[in-house]
Amino acid sequence: MDDDGRGFGPRPEGGAAPLGPVDPLPYEGVWRFTAPAVDASVPQARHAVRDLLLRQGVPVSDDLAQGLLLIVSELVTNAVKHAAVLSPTIAVEVAVGADWIRVAVEDNHPYRPTALEADHGRTGGRGLLLVREITHEAGGACEVEYTASGGKVIWAALPLKPARY
Repeated sequence: MDDDGRGFGPRPEGGAAPLGPVDPLPYEGVWRFTAPAVDASVPQARHAVRDLLLRQGVPVSDDLAQGLLLIVSELVTNAVKHAAVLSPTIAVEVAVGADWIRVAVEDNHPYRPTALEADHGRTGGRGLLLVREITHEAGGACEVEYTASGGKVIWAALPLKPARY
């Protein structure tokens, strides 16, 4: 993310941004883990991200957390189903800034997936469409990018909306 990992959101009132580095909030950081490209990695990745959000005290609403966990499940499922032949290991990254949370799943398969339109006769194949819908509804962004090694990373960034007490 730009701005020293502090997200793309508006700056606090009071004029210009600080000149020096800004101390990160307690929940800010980047975490990355790898997993085998097998079915069991889907719930493991979802639970790992959920536990990370709780442990770091990331200020996500229940709705945003559920959407984020569904995105993780869909992206890891796609990597397991479609990339395992060329990518026996996948990587999951969670980056949390002051205003955004970004999840990314990386594999070594060069195929760039596309979001399929709803086909009521099919029971699958719409995971990326679901990811895009959840992301856009939350006001975020998602994209598929190639890696230097010839694989790809699919990411979704969602704005944090701190819960109001």
